[in-house]
Amino acid sequence: MNRIPPKDWYRQRRVGDGITWIDEPWIQEFYRCNIWHARGRDRDLMVDSGMGVVSLREWVPLVSERPLDAVASHTHFDHIGCHHEFPCRLCHEAEAEILARPTRASTLADPYVTDDIFDALPDVPYSSTTYAVKGAPATRLLVDGDIIDLGDRHFEVIHTPGHSPGGIALWEAATGILISGDIVYDGPLIEDTYHADAADYIRSMERLLRLPVRVVHGGHFPSFSGEHLRELITDWLRKKQA
Repeated sequence: MNRIPPKDWYRQRRVGDGITWIDEPWIQEFYRCNIWHARGRDRDLMVDSGMGVVSLREWVPLVSERPLDAVASHTHFDHIGCHHEFPCRLCHEAEAEILARPTRASTLADPYVTDDIFDALPDVPYSSTTYAVKGAPATRLLVDGDIIDLGDRHFEVIHTPGHSPGGIALWEAATGILISGDIVYDGPLIEDTYHADAADYIRSMERLLRLPVRVVHGGHFPSFSGEHLRELITDWLRKKQA
């Protein structure tokens, strides 16, 4: 398998509204976490941090040049791998224990992390068999309704359990932006993790359906419109009722 130098591991694309999409293109799309960076007046916001096989803070200057809140949408391995690199770490209180003391089982590294999820491997010391997320105790615990204040931008924490107990989405009402994590994105949803809950999933989807969303930046796959979000959720709920 090809080896990729650290300088080429991450990809960055601006998507408008002061939002930058960062990802790891050498991980296959289904397993590839989206890292969302939002620029604020006083500080920045980063939602999720990728798998952690290459240093995000060292190789993506965007995330280290200003004060930044590193938020975990939830604590699966593909979303929190570099959280330990950031001094301000935020997650929902329901998954604080996993962020602080992650294991291969609790982060789902078992059974998913194998060489098969990569199209190329990083040119750094790495082994899928010994891969582990580093502990990164939260410096701020989040609950539903909390506000992450960037000075001129305000993101509301929406607790969205279902995929995992402490899953959250971030809602910027002023712009209609929803950063949704893994509760909903434009691809196959995962509803059967060890700590998933079907009833919670339905309630979370019903709640998101009521928001006047303009654009969705999900945990995986490309962004999409609020109209498409409503189509996705309506269809998903219809299938559940059937």
